[in-house]
Amino acid sequence: MTHFPTPTLDGDGAPFWLALRAGRLDVQACGACGTLRHPPSPVCSACRSTAVTWTTVSGRAEVWSHTTVHPPTLPAFADETPYHAYVVRLIEGPFLVVRAAREIDVLLPVGTPVEVIAEAVADDVVLAAIRPA
Repeated sequence: MTHFPTPTLDGDGAPFWLALRAGRLDVQACGACGTLRHPPSPVCSACRSTAVTWTTVSGRAEVWSHTTVHPPTLPAFADETPYHAYVVRLIEGPFLVVRAAREIDVLLPVGTPVEVIAEAVADDVVLAAIRPA
């Protein structure tokens, strides 16, 4: 496996990365109004509350945008290029930036229903990835 940078497991994003390691997709939710958000943030953009909870979401999503990443890139990702990067919208509302699962070698068009999965890409590194639903 390629050597990927290990996500930082402190601060607002730690529960996201720990859930992926456990095979779940968790997103932050406002403890006051319930608005789901990603990326994690200390303040709700809907009501400005600092109350935070986490919830497991379905992983069902739709491709909203995509691009193909070509070299040059960061050294840790050089062996992975080119690869497809996507913006997907979860059916629960939040958007995520993800890559295609390693078994997907075609570009998934905008509008494609997908599922977000937890994919191990290196020792102790699990990323969100998508595959057709």
